[in-house]
Amino acid sequence: MDSLDSLDQPLGGAEFAPTRTYLNTSACGLLPRRTVEAVTLLAEETAAGRSGGAGSFEVVAEARASFARLAGVAPERVAVGSSVAVHCGMIAQSMPSGAEILFPEGDFSSVITPFTVRGDLKTRFVPLERLAESVRPETALVALSAVQSADGRTADLAAVRAAAAAHGARTLLDATQSAGWLPLGAGEWDYTVAGAYKYLLCPRGTSFLTVTEEAQDGLLPIHAGWVTGEELWVNSYGPVRELARSARRFDEPAAFLSYHGAARSLALLEEVGVERIEAHDKGLAARFRAGLLSLGHEPVMDDSPVVAVPGLGHRADALDAAGVLLSARAGNLRASFHLYNTAADVDRALDVLGG
Repeated sequence: MDSLDSLDQPLGGAEFAPTRTYLNTSACGLLPRRTVEAVTLLAEETAAGRSGGAGSFEVVAEARASFARLAGVAPERVAVGSSVAVHCGMIAQSMPSGAEILFPEGDFSSVITPFTVRGDLKTRFVPLERLAESVRPETALVALSAVQSADGRTADLAAVRAAAAAHGARTLLDATQSAGWLPLGAGEWDYTVAGAYKYLLCPRGTSFLTVTEEAQDGLLPIHAGWVTGEELWVNSYGPVRELARSARRFDEPAAFLSYHGAARSLALLEEVGVERIEAHDKGLAARFRAGLLSLGHEPVMDDSPVVAVPGLGHRADALDAAGVLLSARAGNLRASFHLYNTAADVDRALDVLGG
């Protein structure tokens, strides 16, 4: 953490103005002021009869490029969309019949279900800590979340990548619970997906898919439309003449209101810096875990900003009534910290739990 940074101060300055103790980014991130202003402006312009229609492809390109920089890849490797489930559905529909897909037990449903509904794929589930050792020669794809939604546990990502490479398996990483506070390195994975309305602070309806050049050839653009053409404005009627040569061939039509906001949110994250955000978020989580232990509670011990306390999910409603918003997930009380939180937020949650 930079010497000038402090857990007593939020990152992002006056961009955020929560009216309660908000520790629920793993469910939904807070929108920065600049994002709200961008969405409002486009909505008002559209209501008045905007000359350019309902939004700007140039702004969508800004969001794509900004996410690419955060993900550590070229913009040509990024597709835009609306949800993780849609991205994963395209990958699932591209797998050959009988292919084995390996998952951690209890991973997020939107990553798993697009594969299980196929009916002709072999899906296998193992404990998260045994994922790397469970890759075998017949494994076609290893799919996992960088951070588990239910309890904040992190996978040994390097070990998973190495095991997949040793057996010739492709990899799919869901970065929804990590992109925005953890450097992504998307180029190290065949596919990454990220729902952007959590730690990336974007409006709902924004998500991103990255695809390596090698993996692109095996991915079927099942929802290709006019926006996926190499030349954008010549494909309005009849079949698309040529699909985009980049990962843009996997785009969904962008929800302009969401993406006008997303461009501003992602710009803010770039301004603050993911490394600073990581140190800030982890510092707050460590403070919360220490406080929980002092209260006699046993949190899941990990090094992520997502903190789960098994068996304490029933306290979420009482915390909410006291002005502290967290989540109950799989029986756990789940707190999640981000750049707009401070040590005072941690201490407020601990005070309510202790009381």
